Amino acid sequence: MKHSYASAGIIVCALLASAGYGIYRLGLSHGVHAAASGVSGATTPVPSDGQEPTKAGDLDPSTGKRILYWHDPMAPGQKFDRPGKSPFMDMALVPVYADGDDAAQVTISPRVQQNLGLRTVEVKQGLVTSSLQAVGSVAYNERDIVMVQARSNGFVEKLFVRAALDPVHKGQPLAELYVPDWVAAQEEFLTAKRLSAKSTATSLQALDDGARQRMRLAGMNDTQIHAVEATGEVVARTTLVAPIGGVVGELTAREGMSVLAGAPLFRINGLGTVWVNAEVPEAAAAQVRPGTPVEARTPALPGIVFRGKVSAILPEVNPATRTLKARIELANPKAQLVPGMFTTIAFASAARKEVLSVPSEAVIHTGKRSVIVVAQDDGRFAPVDVEVGIDADGQTEIRSGLRAGQRVVVSGQFLVDSEASLRAWTSRMGDKDVIAGPEEKEAKGSKP
Repeated sequence: MKHSYASAGIIVCALLASAGYGIYRLGLSHGVHAAASGVSGATTPVPSDGQEPTKAGDLDPSTGKRILYWHDPMAPGQKFDRPGKSPFMDMALVPVYADGDDAAQVTISPRVQQNLGLRTVEVKQGLVTSSLQAVGSVAYNERDIVMVQARSNGFVEKLFVRAALDPVHKGQPLAELYVPDWVAAQEEFLTAKRLSAKSTATSLQALDDGARQRMRLAGMNDTQIHAVEATGEVVARTTLVAPIGGVVGELTAREGMSVLAGAPLFRINGLGTVWVNAEVPEAAAAQVRPGTPVEARTPALPGIVFRGKVSAILPEVNPATRTLKARIELANPKAQLVPGMFTTIAFASAARKEVLSVPSEAVIHTGKRSVIVVAQDDGRFAPVDVEVGIDADGQTEIRSGLRAGQRVVVSGQFLVDSEASLRAWTSRMGDKDVIAGPEEKEAKGSKP
């Protein structure tokens, strides 16, 4: 008995599910038919004089043109064979006319143009200047770096600069070294000089020259040698001075340490000029060349503009950012730019000849094609394939496809291009049918 009740319950559930699905399919079919026929909520205007068009193929008495079909401009893919109200938007359907043999053209009445917000501009000939900006960071000019080394073995007795990044000026003392090797060379030179002064022998003069050469080999420069010769006194200490102004980038000397000849003690980075390494997008690399003038600005110094030129384009692309590095050299007389600062670089545009240009918003990019909708006489519009060039400051260069003086659509062109494409497709396929109303479908035996 229990099994019988269970079987009966299952059968009842199955029947209810089948009935619900049937009702769902019926409602879905009715909704699709209402949207396709365009009669859901639509009313067909009643002709006042018997001359108003009521179906596709009639002539419009206001324009004298034959109506192909009606459509909703906001959903141009759906066609209707009768006028009425759009099932998609709260607006009346718009007629589409036949315009000769050019199936790519469409005609839009001035009223509909105003409703769609169509706006046209004239194709002009002029200069299109490309403006390119990039960000960069300040770095030391590596061509303005000097190393201060020990020219002889000795000891560091005094340090006048004790920390890295300390600023220094040209000629400033850096350290004082005691050089024992200089004492013997100077004593030998002074002895040879006294002997050569008392005698005119050629051999003694050669001894004087040899002693002078040994002082040079010990690391003394000509200024130090002349000082010893002028005073006749032995100098065992030397003071290292900064050859240029800047900052101490590296300091390896400490008081009391012994140094060997050739040991680097100081690295001085000049700040008279600095480099800015700007990241230029790979796609815009063709606009930047060595010698291109630039203007640099930094948030740390508002209102100050630094001018310079591109010195080099480094032959390497960053695989992560897809950018090239442009090296820019800037004058820095007041040492206001320091390494690590962020800057904004504005590259000057290269001189270009006059070209045709249109607003960038007028161009429809489809991936493989660039299309512009051209406004013709009597409210006609046609899409035209064009070849575009550079895009800068809201203007796009047109290399081919247009001529100066033509008017192009800059607002609402997507609807016009969509309609023109649908008409061209219909013409190529030979499909002259549009969506029929319920009366024609019933006459042909079609199901609602």
